[in-house]
Amino acid sequence: MKRQFIGVIAAAAIFGATAVVMDQPVVAHAAGYRVVKTTTMKKTAYHRASKAGYIYNLHHTRRLHALKTYPYTTWYAAKKVILKHNGKNATYYRVKSGSGSVSGYVWHHHLKKGKAPFGLKYAKAAVAMDASTGKVLWHKNVNTPRAIASVSKLMTLYLVDKKVAKTSATWNSRVNTHYAGLKTMGRSGVYGGFKFKQNHYTVRSLYKAALIGSSNNAAIALGQWVAGGSTPAANRRFIKLMNKQAKSWHFGHASFVSANGMEQNALRSYGYSAPGGNANKVSAKDVALIAKHFISDYPSVLTYAKMGNVKIGSQSMHNYNNLLPGRKYAQKSLKVDGLKTGFTDLAGYCFVGTGKKAGHHRVITVVLHDENEFTETRSLMNHVYRTGKI
Repeated sequence: MKRQFIGVIAAAAIFGATAVVMDQPVVAHAAGYRVVKTTTMKKTAYHRASKAGYIYNLHHTRRLHALKTYPYTTWYAAKKVILKHNGKNATYYRVKSGSGSVSGYVWHHHLKKGKAPFGLKYAKAAVAMDASTGKVLWHKNVNTPRAIASVSKLMTLYLVDKKVAKTSATWNSRVNTHYAGLKTMGRSGVYGGFKFKQNHYTVRSLYKAALIGSSNNAAIALGQWVAGGSTPAANRRFIKLMNKQAKSWHFGHASFVSANGMEQNALRSYGYSAPGGNANKVSAKDVALIAKHFISDYPSVLTYAKMGNVKIGSQSMHNYNNLLPGRKYAQKSLKVDGLKTGFTDLAGYCFVGTGKKAGHHRVITVVLHDENEFTETRSLMNHVYRTGKI
């Protein structure tokens, strides 16, 4: 935000004081606003009437916050103030956000009585879905394909489960991990996390590494195994299987170009590239449907997804789902037990969450490009449960 120093700089020039740099825009009023009357009132909920308006300090000399940045905030007022300026009176409410972190005075015409509508401020796209019925319970930009980063691994791991379930393959089948590009990827400070110290790992080991630790090289190795090989050629065949599966589910505009969610410009240096665009592009709704099919067809995925940490050989894999029990944003009543995180610079923070609150159906939530992915997921889950939609 550009900082404005109107008034502060002028005051410094007049009185010889050192100007104070403020993080919020500053508005100076020569005559100021005078408090005429203050009245207590019954605590009342309000929300912004439009994008116009600001929250001020009492004497209206400083804008504290712009209402346009709080589209889904409910403000509570328990005090009414009459301010006089240029011979005219105006009614202001002293408001405070529900959390109590933001407060100030707002002209009453910029507020509307009642609680604010529910919404997610940061997510570029989001959806809540009933895992049993597939019914969409809440959505935002739900049908727009977007880059989904490591959330892509859900499709890869679904196809792994499918091969184990429908062929002679087992969880103890050995996956060839000799390819140099995958070993280099595993050592990367950006894309690594699980080092291929052996030329073979079991399907189960790589599955846990990809799901829990979001290992990029493990996901590619598994995809190649599904496609019947161990080189980039097998990887390209696997990507065709990903798109074929999406088509069989009647996804409108889903497009997969990588098994792990990394973009092509990052994969190329490891010897992996595929025809198509730079990134996997899937809508929030279709991501939720992948999760729905996965949980319905192979519910054992939740056995692994709820693990906070797992050790594979001498390497520890950490689950970055911060809604799991004991984690920073956990809420016990939501009983979150999955499902997948993701991040790239292009996709932003992405998260597929799922949980089953007592007495309700299981919910699946998706937030894409959301810098507050865990708090907004928690808010979304609470909203659909609170409104009785599931």
